[in-house]
Amino acid sequence: MAIRTLYVCLDMCQNPQKTRQQPYLPDFAQTLITWQRQHGRHGLPWQDTRDAYPIWLSEIMLQQTQVTTVIPYYQRFLERFPTVADLADAGIDEVLHYWSGLGYYSRARNPHKCAQIIISEYRGFFPTKQEILETLPGIGRSTAAAIAVFAAGEKAAIMDGNVVRVLSRIFALTDTIADSAGKKRLWNLTESLLPDAGIESYTQGLMDLGATICTRSSPRCPLCPFTDICRAKKENRIAELPLKKAKKSLPVRETIMPVILSGDHILLEKRPEKGIWGGLYALPECPVIPGKAVEASVMQYMEGLGPILAFAPLNPFTHTFTHFRLNITPCLVKTRKPSKIAENQIWRRQDDALALGLPTPVRKLIEAIGKPYCLL
Repeated sequence: MAIRTLYVCLDMCQNPQKTRQQPYLPDFAQTLITWQRQHGRHGLPWQDTRDAYPIWLSEIMLQQTQVTTVIPYYQRFLERFPTVADLADAGIDEVLHYWSGLGYYSRARNPHKCAQIIISEYRGFFPTKQEILETLPGIGRSTAAAIAVFAAGEKAAIMDGNVVRVLSRIFALTDTIADSAGKKRLWNLTESLLPDAGIESYTQGLMDLGATICTRSSPRCPLCPFTDICRAKKENRIAELPLKKAKKSLPVRETIMPVILSGDHILLEKRPEKGIWGGLYALPECPVIPGKAVEASVMQYMEGLGPILAFAPLNPFTHTFTHFRLNITPCLVKTRKPSKIAENQIWRRQDDALALGLPTPVRKLIEAIGKPYCLL
């Protein structure tokens, strides 16, 4: 290992005013490339291809989601939409159904829009240049770089949580991407370390090192190719780096979620595109009225919809989002199907409802009640 070379890189990170000397930098990259080819992850379903479409899908799905979670969704999604044209031609409700469970549902709406743009403006040929990719919906700088690297071997830098963690620990960086100056310095560093050859293995190596060795907790330092020169390890700062913003306690919201039944049909509402569960079908929600029982709140909601013929409470539960926790109080309600419903509402049989794009807690509720009309 080129220890001297790596220490030069470390010194430049601590003293950015020094001129970066390009001959020193490839040794860092070569160490990582060699490690990845021997010990990195191989055989993932989106590897060993230059087709930008599946690479793009994987990069979008992998945002804030672990590989083990993504793989079955990716395989099922690609089986249904094997080409960008298939995705562009599909209805958004079907796309959301195949995305349902992955969360962050703008990640499903944006690829659908993106696929339609690629068909209409690029004649179905998926772009592979970073600067073009960044103009498409849902593709930021780092995602565009990853696609360009793996689809075309373009020399481009990525910046995700794994990369920030690896570099912050090796170089003992105190910069964070939370402020613009720190983010700029991190981008400058990632670009300065790029190799002239082997960019695919290098980029994959950064991801692999962060995902499998330099993990958030319990990192496997003895297996790291940089363990001898890692400043965080030498300074006993592994748990401290990368620097994190102080955690705020998540606010809690309350809602009542009635499963409204008419015969063998369930009432569903399509959510607005903006906001939680955007564009998905969900159960109606009733506000919690202080001092009133759940049934009283539901009765108020049901005014104009239909009479409550039967009512049964269900066990409450909590669903956690990134920025808040939602306490959900579900209940079963039997009514007569009204002649009119709102434009965003539909009646569906249970099996048909499960074929729609549903948020995870709604899907679990519908699955859990079995044949709902038999319970009341």
